[in-house]
Amino acid sequence: MTIQVVFLAIVSVVYFAVRYLNRTDVPKIKGIPEIPGVPIFGNLLQLGNSHAKVAQKWSKQYGPVFQVRMGNRRIIFANTFESVKQLWITNGSALISRPTLHTFHTVVSSSEVYTIGTSPWDESCKQRRKAAATALNRAATESYMPIVDLESNVSIKELLHDSKYGQVDIDPNAYFQRFALNTSLTLNYGIRIDGDKNNEFLQEIVHVERQVSNLRSTSNNWQDYIPLLRLWPTRDSEAVQYRARRDVYLTKLLGMLKEQIANGTDKPCITGNVLKDPEAKLSEAEIKSICLTMVSAGLDTVPGNVIMGIAYLSTPHGQEIQNRAHREILSVYPDNDAWERCIHEEKLPYITALVKEILRYWTIIPICLPRVSVKPIQWNGATIPAGTTFFMNAYAADYDDTHFKDPTSFIPERYLDVADGAGTPHYSYGAGARMCAGSHLANRELYTAFVRLISAFQILPPKREEDRPIMDCLEANSVPTSLTMEPKKFKCGFKVRDRETLEKWIRESEKKTAELV
Repeated sequence: MTIQVVFLAIVSVVYFAVRYLNRTDVPKIKGIPEIPGVPIFGNLLQLGNSHAKVAQKWSKQYGPVFQVRMGNRRIIFANTFESVKQLWITNGSALISRPTLHTFHTVVSSSEVYTIGTSPWDESCKQRRKAAATALNRAATESYMPIVDLESNVSIKELLHDSKYGQVDIDPNAYFQRFALNTSLTLNYGIRIDGDKNNEFLQEIVHVERQVSNLRSTSNNWQDYIPLLRLWPTRDSEAVQYRARRDVYLTKLLGMLKEQIANGTDKPCITGNVLKDPEAKLSEAEIKSICLTMVSAGLDTVPGNVIMGIAYLSTPHGQEIQNRAHREILSVYPDNDAWERCIHEEKLPYITALVKEILRYWTIIPICLPRVSVKPIQWNGATIPAGTTFFMNAYAADYDDTHFKDPTSFIPERYLDVADGAGTPHYSYGAGARMCAGSHLANRELYTAFVRLISAFQILPPKREEDRPIMDCLEANSVPTSLTMEPKKFKCGFKVRDRETLEKWIRESEKKTAELV
């Protein structure tokens, strides 16, 4: 009898423990298909290391919108172009907040200074986003083009020299990480990191921001969804380490700017304008949030897209694209002044289409930063309650064959076609009220980079087979569970089209931007 009582007691404890650990923040939502899972883990085991790919496959069976359980968090996945449009854009005011996740919001950002993009929606976030949006809108972007001129010029000049004028194959990663990061630093602090692409300070920022990006990932941190795993401190200690390293350079950059302001040697920049504005309503923490946003955002989208765009141009089909793009550059700019004019205007529809297709095809952030609903949302007769977490499967939406013809093929011409090019072109910047505030600047950076790269070089496949890039969007990512794509290493050739003309362009750009150095 005693053994039976003990056995029943143990069974009861286990049962109620599993029931407790298996609870979800939001009850099962009626009317939304649910993916079958297992206790405690939910669907984490099935999602594995490729959430975007697995969810895309599930959408073929369960429909474009379904619910999953990731540990004790219930999540709505949207996987098609139209479902994202309806939930993120049509219901934009209801889907405006962000969830707080243990690893990033509690450990990495324990000081409660979050980037704008990861902040839950409140009055402070609203003010910070408004300040950033004003500083990064289409009109303001024009005033930043001298910075883009300088940084693109520096990267191409170094590519030219390091490739020994096209004789040596080059890995383009580091050149365009610096291009994007220095653009952001100059814009935000009025400070750029001088020296070559291997500058120690630059490499520290790039490395730490890549690691922090992994810690922001929705698929890389199971302790965000299963509280029991937080008892094992290994992952938290890694997060603490990178938070400390990040604080060092953020404090250093802000200190350098404050010192320059005190000495009257500062250059116009976003943070400087805020610090010197007596009517600015942003606190010190909010200013740090904007700085944090600019540094991290500079490495999220632009480098990966430039790098993988170069990778595609090095392929056999990429040769055809380059030939057409170069012909159109010469057609619009018969005086051979595209290098200079692309800083001031965007008059090459094919290059604009090429940039859009690069953004769609590579979808650098396959699962966008999650949203949390602040009001109930209707979907096909079902009511999704406020407080529910939503994941945008941007990869699946950008490869949706009900919206894009032949989505697995790289076709810049689709954006010269009204059917595919109308309205929202892709979801690489997210969508709706919290989409990337820096999309205008990023588009101009990409446009300028590709006009200049194609004007300067014929991009060729590498001489060695093992140096060839991978052309699959997800397979090309060296860290499959990271938030943003980190391209696997590859090389390609940069055959100079006209050495004398290119060196002339570089010299003229250097003279014009000398005051920014």
